[in-house]
Amino acid sequence: MMKKIRLEIAGVTASQSRAGSYAMVLKEVEGKRRLPIVIGGIEAQAIAMVLEKIKPSRPMTHDLFKNFALKFNVNIQEIIINKFSEGVYYALLVCEHDGNIIKLDSRSSDAIALALRLPCPIYTYENVMKENSFVLDEDKIETKTEKQPVPTDIYDENDFTEYSQDELKDLLQEAVLREEYEKASLIRDEIKRRTEEIS
Repeated sequence: MMKKIRLEIAGVTASQSRAGSYAMVLKEVEGKRRLPIVIGGIEAQAIAMVLEKIKPSRPMTHDLFKNFALKFNVNIQEIIINKFSEGVYYALLVCEHDGNIIKLDSRSSDAIALALRLPCPIYTYENVMKENSFVLDEDKIETKTEKQPVPTDIYDENDFTEYSQDELKDLLQEAVLREEYEKASLIRDEIKRRTEEIS
């Protein structure tokens, strides 16, 4: 059985490069890793409303799903972000009804919007976290002013091929600290690509 990692919402931020998109950031409960997931504006609003404790005058879609589950005694036990493939995160709703366990496929944003309303725990597997997360290095935060920052204006904004591996690691930390998670994803992918070429 794959190891599960408990997650919680760290926040939702507007996309720096894609209008109408947002980065939902999850963090592991017992650790420093962050898992950013790009979501649409409607889903971001559904999640933000719970985080900000805003109650709509009429039930939204996720409120309706929650009320339906409660009314018919469907217990949603947990949400699992179980896979990442071709830029898309997949999730499962693990439900119990009359003693039967049922797993339903879901978009990760919908699953989390629902999990926040019930509430129920959010998990991912270690392999998903290991391949797609970022670590907030607190030692780096304290000492990052001691060394010269890597210049960011001499190359194309999304072209990281000319940077050394050390420069990429510095850029990755800087992007995470600034909550520029889409940029951080591109840098991470470049680091991963080079590592795979070497191995």
